[in-house]
Amino acid sequence: MEKIDLSQRQKKILEIVKTSGPISGEEIASRLNVSRAALRPCLAVLTMSGLLEARPRVGYTYAGKDAKSLYADYMRRFTVGEVKSVPAVVREETTVYDAIVTLFVEDVGTLFVVDEEGYLQGVVSRKDLLKTAIGGRDLLQIPVAVIMTRMPHVVTVEPDVDVVTAAKKIIDYQIDSLPVVREEEPGKLKVIGKITKTTLVRMLAEVSG
Repeated sequence: MEKIDLSQRQKKILEIVKTSGPISGEEIASRLNVSRAALRPCLAVLTMSGLLEARPRVGYTYAGKDAKSLYADYMRRFTVGEVKSVPAVVREETTVYDAIVTLFVEDVGTLFVVDEEGYLQGVVSRKDLLKTAIGGRDLLQIPVAVIMTRMPHVVTVEPDVDVVTAAKKIIDYQIDSLPVVREEEPGKLKVIGKITKTTLVRMLAEVSG
């Protein structure tokens, strides 16, 4: 994933536009003592990143976006389908004991419960499993169907949704991950991936350099 890093020339261009904008590309090139052609790649980068705005017959103006806005704009370029990872799934009849084993083997915080065709039935979290284990019950006798959050009370996300929208869902519902689903039949959601807090933090780290 590319990083938003500015060269010294790009930083000088920003300062010129901040203090003198709107300003033409020819005028910027003149102040930097370079050709208009040499300046074109820098202007393209600054415009595409949202730092500058190019207006026909007006020139370049400073967009005034802060780092937070730039990060959000950058991450909106990606859909959930592009960054999703492989989900950890179990069946409703899976015992709580086996679900705990799966949780540790897969190194995840949430398991998605699916039927034999891969359609989402519910979600069981690390917290759900911990509560059951602390209760002192026989974990080999309790299926996850007893403790899971059932549909339609599961928060999901579609693969064509942008990453920022998915992040807001995770924050609003205070959950660790979202199942990425595709509706193949009315009311039947096929689990095709997951997006997690870890995925989002990794993206932010890569963008910020």
